Amino acid sequence: MYTQAMDLPGQPEGKAPTIAHSLEADPKLARFDAAIDADGRIEPQDWMPDNYRKTLVRQISQHAHSEIVGMLPEGNWISRAPSLKRKAILIAKVQDEGGHGLYLYSAAETLGTSRDEMIAALHSGKAKYSSIFNYPTLSWADVGVIGWLVDGAAIMNQIPLCRCSYGPYARAMVRVCKEESFHQRQGYESLLTLMKGTPEQRDMVQDAVNRWWWKCLAMFGPPDADSPNSAQGMRWGIKRISNDDLRQKFVDATVPQAQLLGVTLPDPDLKWNETRGHYDYGAIDWKEFWQTVNGNGPCNRERLGTRVHAWEQGAWVREAAQAHAQKQRQRAMKEAA
Repeated sequence: MYTQAMDLPGQPEGKAPTIAHSLEADPKLARFDAAIDADGRIEPQDWMPDNYRKTLVRQISQHAHSEIVGMLPEGNWISRAPSLKRKAILIAKVQDEGGHGLYLYSAAETLGTSRDEMIAALHSGKAKYSSIFNYPTLSWADVGVIGWLVDGAAIMNQIPLCRCSYGPYARAMVRVCKEESFHQRQGYESLLTLMKGTPEQRDMVQDAVNRWWWKCLAMFGPPDADSPNSAQGMRWGIKRISNDDLRQKFVDATVPQAQLLGVTLPDPDLKWNETRGHYDYGAIDWKEFWQTVNGNGPCNRERLGTRVHAWEQGAWVREAAQAHAQKQRQRAMKEAA
């Protein structure tokens, strides 16, 4: 998750002013700080600092974009699913992801931004989405690995957001996390089935794991030392756990699952550290990560082009819905008169 620091005069970066200081400067800021310090919730009607609002708009809209763009890598396999059962499961999952995007766009709208503004930012390339969705799905096993690893990493990232200080975002994440948890279990079950199949199917699973493992570790964002704005996000209660801590939790949870599944995680440095009580793991290729974030990944242009095309082709549906809503309002006004 990306957040934006708020620099306040006379304060070190990432450190919030005391309540007494903010009370003298601005009673509204004092009330906001007090709510944050009490681990309370900020609601749409409450006063909030401009940078808090901007940070939330950026983070929630990027999260929504990720859910919508994230439909594409798996949606590509709906027509090629190996059975009717698997097709029905995949359709349901892709539909869930679309629903998550709608929840999150609605949450962002409570901050004063419009759906059209957010979509325009996505289509122009100004707004970002999770870089993980800019990689191709080369085999059916990729669909299962996305469920197991990508959704598993997303859950690790998103469960703390259920305690986000901004109420609409936190409440939206409760349902999102429940559904993502189901997606993760479904992906793992799909891989278990493949691993009980032919040698070719097992090789297909291992190949998919090899391609997605390091990309999933990068999903948690840059190392804490290279993420200077995280401190302010944690001060505001938007971010609850640091990037490195989330990444470690994901590795510790995933290694036993990989052992049960029967796959090898592609990291020769991966080993249990008795002293730390955690798994050690190798170095992540951050150069590739930033290259993809900045629009130069394998599928960046393809993903964005597909979204823009779908938006343009669906214009008549939006226009028809608006016309129908207008007729309903006019009819209601006549009846009321």
